[in-house]
Amino acid sequence: MALVVAVASLASRLPEGFVIRLADVAGWIWYRTTPERAALARRQLRRVAEALEERGIGPARARAAATDPRALEGLVRAAYRHAARYYLEVIRTPRMTSRFMRERVLIETPDVVEEAFESAGPVVFVGMHFGAIELPALYLARRSGRRVTGPMEAVGDPELQRWFVRTRGALGVRIVGLREARRELLAVLRAGESVGIVADRDISGGGMDVEVFGHPAPLPIGPALLAVESGAPIYLAAVRRDGPGRYRARLSRIDVPHDGTRRERVEATVRRLGAAFEIAIADAPEQWWAVFHPFWPDLAADPAEPATPGSELPSAEPAP
Repeated sequence: MALVVAVASLASRLPEGFVIRLADVAGWIWYRTTPERAALARRQLRRVAEALEERGIGPARARAAATDPRALEGLVRAAYRHAARYYLEVIRTPRMTSRFMRERVLIETPDVVEEAFESAGPVVFVGMHFGAIELPALYLARRSGRRVTGPMEAVGDPELQRWFVRTRGALGVRIVGLREARRELLAVLRAGESVGIVADRDISGGGMDVEVFGHPAPLPIGPALLAVESGAPIYLAAVRRDGPGRYRARLSRIDVPHDGTRRERVEATVRRLGAAFEIAIADAPEQWWAVFHPFWPDLAADPAEPATPGSELPSAEPAP
């Protein structure tokens, strides 16, 4: 734990460009030393690229990965670099001041941000394992002074867990455990405060199958259930990197149906969240680091994964 704190302290003091280059090197090493995870990411990124190509959306480099093995491998390597940069951002979070937010984060949907962040009532903010997932909660805390409560999967090392809780708490983010999450988060919403949930992976099980990029995948129902039970509006926040130390942020309101049974309303909201995930991911598939973990059940294991022409390794990639 002392080593983690020392590394975090050092990384916060070193020049930004230098530590970003270090993170990129770490991502490359990660890619070269984790072939099984790279193979999983390759399969899942190929599926995203195929959907983007079929729909004619997303960056050309991502669509090319649907048919070009070299382009696909480049997407996989980029995913590793972005995953490494995420951990760098976690370490350097204390440097993300109000001035940092003003100067470094371009808000693409200012009207929606105004609507959500200036609301006097509770709000359910949903994030993904995409881009800089710390920034939306920090932006809310820096801009409005409001506290955000969110669940977090416990880290194996208790001291490291306490470090996460302490550092995020100092920035206005209150952490609760997964077991008590529903009770705690519902109480927070009923008290008029906001919650934040990363909801593009069904970690605890019991999710609902939703078509994402044309294939069924389980998504957690927690955010939709909280919105339906509390009456709070729900927004998807996505912040992607746009060059070294620069970001683009987008907030999208997810309409929660008012008609139908409780179950019907929850299911409709989860499907709408899945569609919103697709739109956000399409901007930068290589920044969606959920691809390092099983997302689509039918792609979870593929022992017959062929070697990738044009790459130095048949498969290689890291996962957080």
